[in-house]
Amino acid sequence: MIVLEGVTKIFNPGRVNEVMALNNISLQIQQGEFVIIIGANGSGKTTLFNTIAGAVIPTKGKVFIGGEDVTYLPDFKRSKWIARVFQNPFDGTAPDLTILDNFRLAALRTQSKHLKIGINSTFKKKVQQTIARLGWGLENKLNQPMGTLSGGQRQALTLLMSIMDTTKILLLDEPTAALDPKSATIILNTAQSLIEEFHLTAIFITHNLKDAQQYGNRLLQIHEGKLVRDLDADAKQKLLLQNMYEWFG
Repeated sequence: MIVLEGVTKIFNPGRVNEVMALNNISLQIQQGEFVIIIGANGSGKTTLFNTIAGAVIPTKGKVFIGGEDVTYLPDFKRSKWIARVFQNPFDGTAPDLTILDNFRLAALRTQSKHLKIGINSTFKKKVQQTIARLGWGLENKLNQPMGTLSGGQRQALTLLMSIMDTTKILLLDEPTAALDPKSATIILNTAQSLIEEFHLTAIFITHNLKDAQQYGNRLLQIHEGKLVRDLDADAKQKLLLQNMYEWFG
């Protein structure tokens, strides 16, 4: 479970360019929920993500993960729970390493790192089986450098790497914004399948109302740093069928 208690984040406090990015947000997200977050640019969505991930420390309030107070725990120590897929497909992988080496790094993400990465036949088979679910044939190209792949391929593999360790929370930060519609659909369908299969807690930022309607079982709207809507699956479907474009005006 993720719990935020009265979380406020102020950037540049006391200066002329002071910004209250989050304003007293309290929120509980249960294990296994697939939460969609929408809101205008600058509404506080990414700051909320960064606060959960540990990249941003709140000015006020508390953050709990699995009952543990992680308010001041940095992002690299929260990695034992959290995997993140960013908007830029090139942020989540090491381009000079092979596909297989990237998956091995992901599997070791919460363990001690060594200069030599051991890869045995059992691990290789597991990677092949994991990648095969995409249907792109990449499971037969494990020795190909990650940097030679398309953005969509790298984004999909980044998503699959999130299940190679002890991840319980998946943060999807507009992961399809830079992709073509076909690749975007494959990635989101794959994400939904992984969330259900591994009982992950997932949070997905999107500006795409169609995706917000199709995916997830809960919808949050952030506006000027405040949580202004919190809807269950039925309520979000009804509301998104209406004219929602003023949300982003």
